[in-house]
Amino acid sequence: MIVYNPKDWFYSTFYLHKSDTARKLFPLIIVLALYSAGIAYLELEYINLSDVIWVKNITIVHNLLGFVMSILLVFRTNTAYDRWWEARKQWGTLTNVSRMLAIKMNAILKPDDRVNRSFYKKAIPLFADTLFDHLRSNRTRFMLDEVEHPEFESLDVQKHGPNQVASMIFSRSNNLYQDRVISGDQLIVINTEMNALTDVCGACERIKNTPIPMSYSSFIKKFIFIYVLTLPVGFVFSMGYFVIAAVPFIFYVMASLELIAESIEDPFGTDPDDLPIDKIGENIRKHVSEIIH
Repeated sequence: MIVYNPKDWFYSTFYLHKSDTARKLFPLIIVLALYSAGIAYLELEYINLSDVIWVKNITIVHNLLGFVMSILLVFRTNTAYDRWWEARKQWGTLTNVSRMLAIKMNAILKPDDRVNRSFYKKAIPLFADTLFDHLRSNRTRFMLDEVEHPEFESLDVQKHGPNQVASMIFSRSNNLYQDRVISGDQLIVINTEMNALTDVCGACERIKNTPIPMSYSSFIKKFIFIYVLTLPVGFVFSMGYFVIAAVPFIFYVMASLELIAESIEDPFGTDPDDLPIDKIGENIRKHVSEIIH
């Protein structure tokens, strides 16, 4: 994710970063400028339909459709941002849950219980690591320290990683209760955080695996395409050759909103505007290591 100063207008306005829509749309903008120039040249130099009243008033249709388009694009971007913000809240919840579970286990376990402390010190951030890999599905990473734990060797990279780690944490906690290392009340105290781990995983999977309906997204793209292609025909009577600049700019604004929505509706990807879940996972590991000595 790009970290920037929102108050720096010069940087935000003139700097073309990797995710800037101008880079992606530049070829289409040039094509539309040439298309608009062709329409304007044919109308102004040869066809001369400006005297036909019903053709000249075709801009009324564009004005009405422009209002409908604005409503659709606002709804589209708001829906995409809601998905992005919901994902950020879930990873914020995961950070707090991991810290709280580490604080509780640090207080519950005896100071000289090196084996169990080492287990929770690596298992809690391991859940965030496996969730990161599960959402991006590109690699698997298990962070081990100097104390060996056979439980980690049994993790199957082909199976649901977060479920395996959450099950492993609960099994170890239940074994500590059966061995009378912790009491039943203490097990209940940490049960809330253990349940919250799978709740966060399920919420992230819901966002990841439920994209915007294809029919809705496809309709907006077709609407933009047809609307922009007919703009030169309608506005050439009142704007003349200025449609060569106006039509590509209108297309840039509309298509940019759609591209921005596409970029942020999947917040777990690798685009510059996606969430830095790898960095959040590193912070969780750092904080847990600081808490559990």
